[in-house]
Amino acid sequence: MPPTTHRLAFERPIYDLEERLAKLEAATPKTPAIDDEIHRLRREITDLRRKIFGNLEPWQTVQLARHPDRPMTTDYLALVFDEFYELHGDKSFGDDRAIRTGFAKLDQYKVMVVGHQKGKTLKERNACFFGCAHPEGYRKAISKMKMAAKYGVPVICFIDTPGAYPGISAEERGQAQWIANAMFEMSRLPTPIICIVIGEGGSGGALGIGVGDKVATLEHAYYSVISPEGCAGILWKSHTFAEQAAKALKMTGKDLLRLGVIDDVIEEPLGGAHRDHHSMAARMKMYLIRNLRELLSKPRESLTDSRYEKFRKMGVFFEDGVLHAPAGMT
Repeated sequence: MPPTTHRLAFERPIYDLEERLAKLEAATPKTPAIDDEIHRLRREITDLRRKIFGNLEPWQTVQLARHPDRPMTTDYLALVFDEFYELHGDKSFGDDRAIRTGFAKLDQYKVMVVGHQKGKTLKERNACFFGCAHPEGYRKAISKMKMAAKYGVPVICFIDTPGAYPGISAEERGQAQWIANAMFEMSRLPTPIICIVIGEGGSGGALGIGVGDKVATLEHAYYSVISPEGCAGILWKSHTFAEQAAKALKMTGKDLLRLGVIDDVIEEPLGGAHRDHHSMAARMKMYLIRNLRELLSKPRESLTDSRYEKFRKMGVFFEDGVLHAPAGMT
């Protein structure tokens, strides 16, 4: 993919070194001194990437999750799956472009893919409402998941939304009810479900397609009950406290794994998924195939029981630095 044009503040030292490296690599003729400097810069860039991306603050993770060059659902559909046949509409109101659904092929497995889509161009983003789905989007999603379950096809969900669409039109059409209904239906679908947060996992908009046998986040994604800005607006009455809110929300993969909210964190290429779509897609494919193989080996009737127990045990929290678990949790 071409070099990113959107540079985050904490990435700038890396880009400065890469620009110096590019000039040296383009220099002619090459001398032993230039070759030595090229090798030194390559090592320095790798070390700097490890240092920066191995110690990100929660707000920096949020910035990466929102990076405009980060791979979206349509990118994974093109790079991970061999075929994709899109299915449209909810048979009631319309076709919400914020959620894409369709049958796909992943090596020897036939699957149903459901994923948020934010859009790449301004025109596409407006059509997709920046990844904020309406009630018809969740009706479409659950309708296609039920179809998949009917034919014994596993479901793969890609979550990438700041939240469900917050407008009056969505509320008039029962936004909260349809998100709750989608979660209820997913909890009892007798087919394997894998949910992966690929960017933003915000509020009920994410939960609406987030009930699965395996729930994972990418290394630099976030999954939260509310956006940092929304939290800051409620607690501090100003979005300028978003950085503090991001830290308090425990929304990064490491925290979520420790609290038992997710099952896995999928490592991204060094420097973030936006720097190397193909490497990220290869890692995604390996994760999906490994877990599909595991889940498909289980009896279908046991999937819903295990899924119920998995979500029933959630509720771990910290108080005064001590980890607490809900009563009855083993």
